[in-house]
Order: sequence, then structure tokens, then C-alpha cells
Amino acid sequence: MELHEKKLFLFPELSGSSLEHGTSYYEQLVASYGYKHIAGIDEAGRGPLAGPVVAAAVILGAGVTTNGIRDSKAMTEKARNEAFRSLTQGGALVGIGVASPKEIDKNNILNATLQAMRRAVTSLPVKADYLLVDGVNTVPLEIPQKCIVKGDRLCLSISAASIVAKVYRDRIMYSYHQKYPQYGFDRNKGYGTKEHMDALKSFGPCPIHRLTFRGVS
Repeated sequence: MELHEKKLFLFPELSGSSLEHGTSYYEQLVASYGYKHIAGIDEAGRGPLAGPVVAAAVILGAGVTTNGIRDSKAMTEKARNEAFRSLTQGGALVGIGVASPKEIDKNNILNATLQAMRRAVTSLPVKADYLLVDGVNTVPLEIPQKCIVKGDRLCLSISAASIVAKVYRDRIMYSYHQKYPQYGFDRNKGYGTKEHMDALKSFGPCPIHRLTFRGVS
């Protein structure tokens, strides 16, 4: 067994309600084994009926301000935008990957999400040597990694990635709203709200809808 594979078994699991070790616990533990470029990975947009799925990879180096970084779902839009600005302009190393609606329809949402995560990692300005991944599915790369259930709440770099992915995807959907205003993408971000479903009934799907998703066609 390779050394990095042995190290995977050294992670004591944290309960979803317990943060007594601090949200930088996983990064500190991985760093103690000699890894330097530790990237948190998360995605945004698995559930919507329209638009891409976006993944982000974030490496929080020394000196990066992490005040206010938390699970993006627990933040206001204003707070997310401020955190996004702080991360992208404050020294964090960021990679972003996108999988299109056509890729989602062709490969299914899970495979498209993993592809977006792979693209995010490979677009980092440095080569990551360890990945901390939200959820239960590993990124299809030959890099040591740990999947963390509810990682966006428990792991600081994953929280940062959740913010970057969410803000980036929201901006994509704001842009699509300019082209397809009848669906209200600026408000629903592609999710199946009543407004969105009513628009689908009236206008049918547009080119960014996921045709394999229930309720779209």
C-alpha cells in the first residue's frame, strides 16, 4: 500500500454537528504529513433544471484572510460576494471548472460534476498535492484525497470552495437572464421554482435547460 493511501486511514471522522476541532482541522492534519498544496473542492448547481454545474478548488495559503468563510448555503448573497472578493483578491489560489448542460445530459449529473471538479483542480495555478472533497465521490485524478461528508460545514478550504463555486455560478445565471429573461434566472438560478416551472409550461425549454431532468420536457 502506498504511503499516501495509509495516511487516509489516519483521519478520525468528525460528526456533522461537532466542530470542536475547528474548521481548519483537516488542513492542519494533512499538512502535518508533509503536504503543502492542500485544495478544498466543492460544487454548485447539481440540482437546478438549467445552467451548468460549477466546481471550485481553493488552496488557502498562509496570510489568506478567512474571516467570514463558512458554508455558502448559510450566507447571504452579500456576504458570499464579499467573501468571494476577499478570497480571489487576497492571495487564495483558486481554480474553477464548469460542465455545461449538454455535458450533464450526455454524461449524467454525477459524472459531469466530477468532471467539473477535475477541471477546477487542474486549473489551479499550482499543482495540488492533496484534495479535501465535499461529499462521498473522489475526483478522477491521481492525487491523494479525502472525501468529507458535510465538508462545506466542517472544512475551511471546502467552505471557501463552496463560496467561489456558488458566486461564480450565480454570475453565469445572471448573464443567462439577460438572454432568456422569461425564465427568471436572476432570481431562481435555474432551480425549479413555481415561476420557473410556469415559464417552462409557457415557453418550453431554452438552450441551457437540462433536457434529461424531470419537469423540463
